[in-house]
Amino acid sequence: MLFKTSSPRHGNLKKFTSTCKEAVSIRPREWRSDLLRNSCFHSTMRRTTGMRRNVHPSIKSVSILTAVQFQLRFSPALANKPKSNKPKNPSSKPFDPFESPPAGLFITSLPPSHFLVLNKFPVIPDHFILATKDFKQQTDLLEKDDLEAAYACLKAYKDNGEELFGFFNSGDHSGASQPHRHIQFLPVESMRSGTEAGAKWNVLADNLVKEPRTGMWQHARCVANLLTILALPFSYFSAQVPENASAAEVYRIYTDLHGRACQLVKSAGNDSPTTNASSEESPISYNLGFTDRAFVLCPRASEGLEVQSSAGKTVGPIALNGTVLGGTLLVKSEEEWDVLRNDESKLTAILQAIGVPPATDHGGRL
Repeated sequence: MLFKTSSPRHGNLKKFTSTCKEAVSIRPREWRSDLLRNSCFHSTMRRTTGMRRNVHPSIKSVSILTAVQFQLRFSPALANKPKSNKPKNPSSKPFDPFESPPAGLFITSLPPSHFLVLNKFPVIPDHFILATKDFKQQTDLLEKDDLEAAYACLKAYKDNGEELFGFFNSGDHSGASQPHRHIQFLPVESMRSGTEAGAKWNVLADNLVKEPRTGMWQHARCVANLLTILALPFSYFSAQVPENASAAEVYRIYTDLHGRACQLVKSAGNDSPTTNASSEESPISYNLGFTDRAFVLCPRASEGLEVQSSAGKTVGPIALNGTVLGGTLLVKSEEEWDVLRNDESKLTAILQAIGVPPATDHGGRL
């Protein structure tokens, strides 16, 4: 499906923050889980961030589905996103947007080590971020408390009858833009916004776990607005998440997927270990996409690809991040939108370029 949308805006979270803090008992070890389980947390966040829906314009869409259900979304917010936070003066400290987030974006603290904040450059309504209070590197491996906090966010939505998709970008080829560790979340309801009547779309990560593809990769074919892709053109690693999984179980799933991805990258010769990497630093670029049911990890070989328009003009590079594992591809300009909308083979080429070629006959699933 193709979606054309302008940037969602943020609402005032002052009332939301105070209501959440009044609604829970602040205890050192229990505050986080109590807050995220509390219906006030969820409903107030929905009401407050939902203010952005009121100014969200109607979405022009062209329905193009794939067998693995990709969306293509035009998000102008990406064009406004800083490409680098490196200071012009080498002696200056790089700007860290998570060091002291603006009050208008800050949602709430999640003691002892995290907080929630709205994304300043949201790609859909209610796009929010889980960040570490202290600076930790985005390229380091996630820690158990990171995944514990992330999974608590997923569970809070699930307990209220809704769903979240989370994703983590790590490394030069992953689409990451900030070095301060953060995990991003998109409400699935917002991801489905703009779909045409009768069109069906589900989070790709869930589908990859439930329905592993056995067909070999074929080029996209567009017939009657259906873009048929039998399998993904890149390798990925997936695992089901047990219901009510513990933090230790979730962390074990993550480290297992990451370890297998590192082995694949090494054997494929697509990348080399980071020079002088610390023991905590990942030697590969990758995206992690997850729901309360599924974890999917994709090693990355490039951030994107330049493509040629029908007039022979170079467009891009069109860069993809972890939303690809949710079944959503984001473009930042009219040119990118038009090129991919008018020639589905360009989308095929980009998906082939970003990852490691499938190593099995199972559409990349390992």
